Amino acid sequence: MPLLAELRPGEKARIVTVVGDDFVSLRLREMGLIEGEVVEFLGTAPLGDPLEVRVGDYRLSLRRAEASRVRVVAIASSEPSSQVDP
Repeated sequence: MPLLAELRPGEKARIVTVVGDDFVSLRLREMGLIEGEVVEFLGTAPLGDPLEVRVGDYRLSLRRAEASRVRVVAIASSEPSSQVDP
């Protein structure tokens, strides 16, 4: 399963899980990286770290090691990007 850190600029994905149960994984969840949320990979800093992603209506900068804890599944451009609760 791909990781958030492996996406290319412009790609969107749906979060499957955040790996771990330590402080870092808890903090990632608190920042909005939760199961079912759609993220868009915006790009990287010139030296490759940190990464910038869009989650909801805000931008988030993550270290590559942090983004490697987020497992995602790519979504097609035709799939709706907003999360809808049943």
